[in-house]
Amino acid sequence: MHDPECLNWMELLAGSVTTAQALPPELRSMEDDIAAVSRVYPMRINPYYLRLIKERGGALWRLVIPDKAELTDTLPSDDPLNETVQSPVPGIIHRYPDRVIFLVSGICPVLCRFCMRKRLAGKAASLTERQIADAVAYIQADTNVREVIFSGGDPLMLTDDILAAVLDKVHCIPHVEILRIHTKAPVGLPQRVTPALAGLLQRFHPLYINIHVNHPDELSRPAGAACALLADAGIPLGSQTVLLKGVNDSSEVMIRLMRQLLRYRVKPYYLHHPDLVRGTGHFRMPVTRGLAIMREMVGHISGSAVPRYMIDLPGGGGKVPLLPEYVRQLTRIQMTVENYCGDIYQYPVPDRS
Repeated sequence: MHDPECLNWMELLAGSVTTAQALPPELRSMEDDIAAVSRVYPMRINPYYLRLIKERGGALWRLVIPDKAELTDTLPSDDPLNETVQSPVPGIIHRYPDRVIFLVSGICPVLCRFCMRKRLAGKAASLTERQIADAVAYIQADTNVREVIFSGGDPLMLTDDILAAVLDKVHCIPHVEILRIHTKAPVGLPQRVTPALAGLLQRFHPLYINIHVNHPDELSRPAGAACALLADAGIPLGSQTVLLKGVNDSSEVMIRLMRQLLRYRVKPYYLHHPDLVRGTGHFRMPVTRGLAIMREMVGHISGSAVPRYMIDLPGGGGKVPLLPEYVRQLTRIQMTVENYCGDIYQYPVPDRS
């Protein structure tokens, strides 16, 4: 295998491992199971991320190596969020009045085993020029749309010229005020984030980037350099993390992750409870576990490092925040409140008369 440090991002992506037989010997103990799962839910691990697994092991393996549990999952739907129903034209998901998701790419730097779009991961093609034109026309026609969220797949898997062309088409729409990119690239294939890319993105402010990162071991030196390039270009960076059984379902791991993100100038944004997607059930745990982790974070790390714990409602109901219970009693004259240490305080309620 070539040294990832010597290859550009396109060479690394082209050299991705997609079959069980291509895995290194030390990662091949479950070859038959991996092959069986990969025929249904494809695998892609680029050489950079594969080396990261070999160096840091453990949780990163579980994030991207197929598990036989994917084929025995009893969750009923591969599209529980009703994205297909809420897609008025190919590539657009329109769930909320003022924003749309624009699925501009069908390619990811690695294929995460818990993907909310597992039905498409490794199978979907990027949009054609005609489909991009139709999607842009849809956005132009709906003047309520103020924000466009570029997703996929991973938008940064488009080449610079194609990405710039798509961003420009949407940025020019008068009623679109904000662009947002959701990407795994800064931690999954940090070689993609070049000075040229940062300069390109800088042309489309106000533009925000949310990075999909799930474990502190993903925050390598190259990942830090990628985040620095984007932050230095004036792009606000946020993180989206999925709470995953056997990966990050402890307050110790989550606190390490959130602190490291802040050091990389990435604001923790969302902690997602895993979606009800078929093939991902082995990552799920009770919501009470997530609430406990949130309680164990609050007060023990900076408020800037605490994400919002979110659940995406099945049937296309959208995201809602889940919060630990701190208000123990509320009367007309006072609240009884428990703080992060478990101590009880009384807080007066203003007279509304």
